[in-house]
Amino acid sequence: MTILDSFAVPGQVAIVTGAGRGLGAATAVALAEAGSDVLISARTADQLAEVAARIEAVGRRVVVVPADLSDLDAVAGLAQTAYDELGRIDTVVNNVGGTFPRGFLETSPRFLTEAFSFNVATAHALTRAAVPLMLKSGDGQQSVVTISSMMGRTADRGYVAYGTAKAALAHWTRLAAVDLAPRIRVNGIYVGSIMTSALEFVAGQPEMMNQMETKTPLGRVGDPDDIAAAVLYLASAAGKYVTGKLLEVDGGIQQPNLDLGMPDITAG
Repeated sequence: MTILDSFAVPGQVAIVTGAGRGLGAATAVALAEAGSDVLISARTADQLAEVAARIEAVGRRVVVVPADLSDLDAVAGLAQTAYDELGRIDTVVNNVGGTFPRGFLETSPRFLTEAFSFNVATAHALTRAAVPLMLKSGDGQQSVVTISSMMGRTADRGYVAYGTAKAALAHWTRLAAVDLAPRIRVNGIYVGSIMTSALEFVAGQPEMMNQMETKTPLGRVGDPDDIAAAVLYLASAAGKYVTGKLLEVDGGIQQPNLDLGMPDITAG
């Protein structure tokens, strides 16, 4: 066995949420290319069908579950479906989440609660449902990967809901890692600025795009495959001595300070 073999996941089964596009789609395809069968879920069936075709093209099985993943019962149900259809569960990638920027005074308690539920409670619901089924596989290679954000470790105007939720998800990752050790590893990724549909509004504004690239030491925004590669490392035997950790895959950025046009409510 060579070191490259440790990045392979032959015969394993993964669940990837938010897999219709962007980070989730890239991650699902990467895991399939490395040898996993995959259950993919998101809201839009047409997008899932495109991802499923890419997985099948590399010779792996795929189960497609269109669902509203803000529904905690629906997201938890993915675990049993994966086990019933694919026979085991080795990897859970909690990629569902996201919250639009909003000014402080426009961030109601309800909006904050919804952000927490969509980014944190969904990950807990799926992982909690998956753990008993992952333990049945019994070979010590099971892994959970959460997708957090650099905004969960930094601060910028307009992100009080999103940043709080992603910070909570990061700490949930650390706590879950302790609870589930040594049988299941739990890690996460602080994702930086990645060119997905979430950044379309930035891509159409050259000044803001230049600002984002300039503030990133590597001088560019990331690609979904940058995140997929990190997920594969954490999910595979290559990361077998890593748990409770958050990888910073963000081009080296330390403090975004992007001008999203949010008002300074203390001015004047």
